[in-house]
Amino acid sequence: MRDMNGVVGTHDVVLVTLDTLRYDVAVSLEAAGRTPEFSRWFTWEERHAPGNFTFASHLAMLAGFLPTPAAPGTHPRLFASAFPGSETTIPSTWTYDAPDLPSGLEQAGYHTVCVGGVGFFNRRTALGSVLPGMFAEAHWEPEFGVTCPESLDHQIDRVAEVLGRTEQRLFLLLNVSALHQPNHHYLPGADGDTLETHAAALEYVDSRIGRLFAALRRPTFVIVCSDHGTAYGEDGHIGHRLGHEVVWTVPYAEFVID
Repeated sequence: MRDMNGVVGTHDVVLVTLDTLRYDVAVSLEAAGRTPEFSRWFTWEERHAPGNFTFASHLAMLAGFLPTPAAPGTHPRLFASAFPGSETTIPSTWTYDAPDLPSGLEQAGYHTVCVGGVGFFNRRTALGSVLPGMFAEAHWEPEFGVTCPESLDHQIDRVAEVLGRTEQRLFLLLNVSALHQPNHHYLPGADGDTLETHAAALEYVDSRIGRLFAALRRPTFVIVCSDHGTAYGEDGHIGHRLGHEVVWTVPYAEFVID
């Protein structure tokens, strides 16, 4: 595990959550060469999500509980709020005396920014204000949301604008909405959401994500992961917020852009 005490304070930190991306779809496209930009930077790791829908999973991740490696073990964490007796906090964990990671990084001199995607980030309701309310600066527009086929293009435009005017070290959460239902607009001729349209949405994201990586300042510690998967009829299940393997199993990667 990387010593995060050498990262925090010297690197920007970026968390990209690919909302609802399934592990099996991510690795099958990786093996088929259909996501070349992601493959340029990393190989997906199998992990278990800390929650089975967006709100729960992001609350956990923003408290330092990132997706857990699927193999048995204690699995130390990269970030952790100070908590006596924590078995997953080790000397290389960056700890903070705050209730959540954005607050802890803000105390360390970071400017914290959220560029939301799905409805839990839209700030149109009290519930939709909880997650973005954890950041010093938060952005959401309808064109960032699930019904816009160019959502990631618009989100990266906003990230570039933020990067262009921010001099402090930056903690950025980018919640990518493109994988989330409805995603049939990414596969011409599709009349409903399927595993195939989910895969086509991931290809769209891969075709745009290089622009994000190119825009990030150097050095940057990047985490790319799903918050949970989603079901397309497996054992009769549709969607998420349920305890099926395709929901709990997610892809994860971390790397440094120097």
